[in-house]
Amino acid sequence: MRIVDIRERTAPIASPIANAFIDFSKMTLSLVAVVTDVIRDGKPVIGYGFNSNGRYGQGGLIRERFAPRVLQAAPESLLDAEGGNIDPGKVWAAMFTNEKPGGHGERSVAMGTIDMAVWDAVAKIAGKPLFRLLAERAGVVADPKVFVYAAGGYYYPGKGLEGLAAEMQGYLDRGYTVVKMKIGGAPLADDLERIESVLRLLPAGCKLAVDANGRFDLETAIAYAKALRQYDLFWYEEAGDPLDYELQARLAEHYPGPMATGENLFSMQDARNLIRYGGMRPDRDWLQFDCALSYGLVEYLRTLDMLKENGWSWRRCIPHGGHQMSLNIAAGLGLGGNESYPDLFQPYGGFPDGVRVEAGHIVMPDLPGIGFEGKSDLIKEMRSLAS
Repeated sequence: MRIVDIRERTAPIASPIANAFIDFSKMTLSLVAVVTDVIRDGKPVIGYGFNSNGRYGQGGLIRERFAPRVLQAAPESLLDAEGGNIDPGKVWAAMFTNEKPGGHGERSVAMGTIDMAVWDAVAKIAGKPLFRLLAERAGVVADPKVFVYAAGGYYYPGKGLEGLAAEMQGYLDRGYTVVKMKIGGAPLADDLERIESVLRLLPAGCKLAVDANGRFDLETAIAYAKALRQYDLFWYEEAGDPLDYELQARLAEHYPGPMATGENLFSMQDARNLIRYGGMRPDRDWLQFDCALSYGLVEYLRTLDMLKENGWSWRRCIPHGGHQMSLNIAAGLGLGGNESYPDLFQPYGGFPDGVRVEAGHIVMPDLPGIGFEGKSDLIKEMRSLAS
C-alpha cells in the first residue's frame, strides 16, 4: 500500500463580492488528488482535498515542497501500525520534514489541503464515512445531525438594502435559522441600517451574526461593540487583527454578548495563545479554527486536545470554510456546527446532492470518505484532476 502520486491544480473561485478587508475578484484555491495503489471496485482509491476560500491557491508550495516529501518517503513509513491503511499523522510528519517551527504563514494552508485528501483516502480505504471513522477512533458515538448557518451578506456593487434582505430571506426560506453578514466595509451608521434591515426579516428563533473580518482597531471595535449591544446577535466576529489578542481581550469588557474568532489562526500554538491571552469566554464565545487552513485535521486534533485541557467544550467550535471536511469533523467529534456558503464559492461549498437544511441542521449521508462523490458538480472537477 502506498501513495503513488499527488496532483494539484489551481482553480478560480472569483466573485465580485467584498468583505471589510478584501475583494474576491481574483480568488483561487488549490485542488489536490492523492492517488493510492489500493484498488476498490476495479479503480484506485483517490483522496481529494482543497483549501478554504480567502487564502488563494498553494500550488507552488504543494508541488515544490510538500508533495515531493511524501512521495519520496519510504511507503512503509507512512502506514499505520497494522500496515492496513495510511497513517495521516505519519504523512503529516513527512510533509513537515525540514520545516522550522513558528511563522506558519501559507505553508499551513498547503499542508492542510494535502491532509484533507489523505483523510479522504484513509476513510475510503476503510470503507467508511470519515465522520464515523473519526468517532470510532475517538471512542464516541457519531451524530450525523449537524447545525449549519448561512454565511453571506457581502458588500457587492449595486447591492442595497433590498438586495441584502432578499439574499437573507433566501437563506431563511431554505431552512437556515442563523444567517451571517459582513460589517466594517461601510460607516457604522450605514452598517447599523444594514443590520436592522436583516433583523426585521428574522422570525422568532432565528438569529443574525455579524463579521468584521479583522478590520477594526481597538477604538473602532469598541464603538461597534457599544452599538451592537442593543441587538440580540448570534455573535460579533473577528473585530480586529486575529493575532491582536489584547484587542480581543479588551473588547470583551465592552461586549457582553457572544463573540467569535479563530479562522485566521493556523496552528495549535496560535490557538493556544488565543485561549491564554485573548479573553475568550468558554460559556458564550465561539472558536472558528479551520482545519483546511491550519495544517489539516492532524493539527486540528492537537488543537481540540488543547481546548479540552483548558476547560473548553468542543461544542464551542464552529469552523470557518463551509466545506464537507469540517462537516465530518463536527458530526464525528461533536463540534457545535459548521459554516455554510449556500450560493458562493461553488462547486466547493455546499452539501452532497439531496442534502437539505431543516430547522438549521443537515443530516450527513453515509458516503465513504468525506463524501465528495455525492456532490455531482464538485466530483466532476475532482475527477478531471485525477484522470
